[in-house]
Amino acid sequence: MEDLLQALSTYLQRIATYNLIVVAVELLLIGVVVWWVIRFLRGTRGARLVKGVSVLLAMVYVVIRLLPKNLDWVRIEFLYGKFLLFAFVAIVVAFQPELRRALIQIGQVRLLTGKHADIEAMVDALVESARYLSRNKIGALVAVEKSVGLGALSATGVPVDAQLSSSLLNTIFYPGSALHDMGVIISQGRVRAAGCQFPLAESEDVDPSLGSRHRAALGLAQETDAVILVVSEETGRVSLANEGQLYLGLAIENLRETMVGLLTPQRVLRKRRAAAGKSAP
Repeated sequence: MEDLLQALSTYLQRIATYNLIVVAVELLLIGVVVWWVIRFLRGTRGARLVKGVSVLLAMVYVVIRLLPKNLDWVRIEFLYGKFLLFAFVAIVVAFQPELRRALIQIGQVRLLTGKHADIEAMVDALVESARYLSRNKIGALVAVEKSVGLGALSATGVPVDAQLSSSLLNTIFYPGSALHDMGVIISQGRVRAAGCQFPLAESEDVDPSLGSRHRAALGLAQETDAVILVVSEETGRVSLANEGQLYLGLAIENLRETMVGLLTPQRVLRKRRAAAGKSAP
């Protein structure tokens, strides 16, 4: 314990000699990175893995540091180094879906194009279709592309390349249609493809009472920034998935506002809020 206190005292003395501005900037950058990672993993399987790995590494580190320094702990230190290497490889494997999603978003520089009016027109068609499908308990799965391209998923389905309309979606998902069991991909206001196979989320991430459509919606939301609309065939319940989150049982009356908020770029929303604030009496 005395060695630990001495090491802590030496460390604090060394910190006192640092440039406070440099330290503040470094802490700020570290905080931003940690905040981004937590925000990115929030609500996903990775969030639980981060907690488990962090606790395990912290416990091992504390145990190693508390060992008396006057004894020879060569084997323990050797195994500790190998453990860190193993933990790194395990993290890469366990976090493969989250890492792939992060790399895709970093490498994708294209932003959602289209004016706000075009987004609202697209959402109106989706809401009108969702109302019809929900009322008639017809299952549906629709992904609206944002900044991360869905071209690879479109290739798994049947090309459509038609202007989006509620009638077209209702026809695609009508029972008996050859494409009604899979997903539809919408890009820039057009139905690019139908009958697309979406990646399924792990079963532990989804309530067992939910079906394959909800698993597919959450799976795609964990890997991309798309907004996915789901209509349950059993209950007619309307749900949305985005950024690794699944929002169940949304009211049709609130669906339009929610989708517009998710699809509109943040810079546009900020400008609209600022304009609304200036115009308010």
